[in-house]
Amino acid sequence: MSKTKSTEAAVIGVDLAKSIFHIHGASADGSVIYRKKLSRSKMHAFFSSQSPCIVVMEACGSAHHWARQLASLGHTKKMIHPPSM
Repeated sequence: MSKTKSTEAAVIGVDLAKSIFHIHGASADGSVIYRKKLSRSKMHAFFSSQSPCIVVMEACGSAHHWARQLASLGHTKKMIHPPSM
């Protein structure tokens, strides 16, 4: 019997900015899998390589653009009202 360690994120949090985005991947139990900084140009490629999961971000002008992009890749988008963060 072999143990399989899942390294796929169940939830990915995204801190949107103008040029560098902070990405935080967590497993279903909430443990941190990774923390990354991505440039705008690498964002789509990164999410294309991830299994579909829940992606959470602050609701702002650019969040709607990214939410549409991520939904087209099969991810479930969740936007949080800024004062709730």
